[in-house]
Amino acid sequence: MSGKVVQYKQIGTVTFLKNRRSKNIKISVKPDKSVLVSFPFYCTTKEILTFVHKNEDWILAQQQKVELRRNKIDANSKIETKLYSIEFVLGEKYDVVTQKATVRITVIDFESDKTQDYIEYIITQIYRFEAKKLLVPRLVELAAKQGFQFQRATIRNNKRNWGSCSSKNNISLNLQMMKLPDELIDYILLHELVHTQIKNHGPKFWEKLNEITNNKARELAKQVKRYSTYTL
Repeated sequence: MSGKVVQYKQIGTVTFLKNRRSKNIKISVKPDKSVLVSFPFYCTTKEILTFVHKNEDWILAQQQKVELRRNKIDANSKIETKLYSIEFVLGEKYDVVTQKATVRITVIDFESDKTQDYIEYIITQIYRFEAKKLLVPRLVELAAKQGFQFQRATIRNNKRNWGSCSSKNNISLNLQMMKLPDELIDYILLHELVHTQIKNHGPKFWEKLNEITNNKARELAKQVKRYSTYTL
């Protein structure tokens, strides 16, 4: 298996490399978010793949940190959300002040992991607030307009998908949707509403979704893939 490169749906490119000096299987995430797995010569393919599977959440978290560093916030940064304008200020303590539609986040530096984690936390909370205020009412509105019914809707911070619909028609929505254009938000909401009637992605599903998106279902699906479910 040494030198083999595998493309995973969630974590992307993974390179497997045998290392005679290694005593354990090790995973590292590179600056381009690719993953390197080194392993001792005596490990079996099954052991290596199982190890990667068990550590997939850790890999996704490390890739998120790489993405945050790549798009690092500094004093000149500004983020416009659906309801707020977020500004970043260098100061003597960590603080958040909201004045009408402006959120001012103060940090003591822009380099440390602590600061980046703090910024991510605050932005996530803003997205969560906006998601509860905007997503669920919009879901109710679209369901009534298109003739769908669902049981309940929850807001989560999910790194794997934008939304889901359970067998009992409970819909889960990713708070990260708040960074998407309104048209794509509606597409995801309609996507999950269609799942209340059709529980797969077969031809009938796409036919129905196409019908209620002005024949743009596939095009909108491609546009959604350009966005990351990570915070920034």
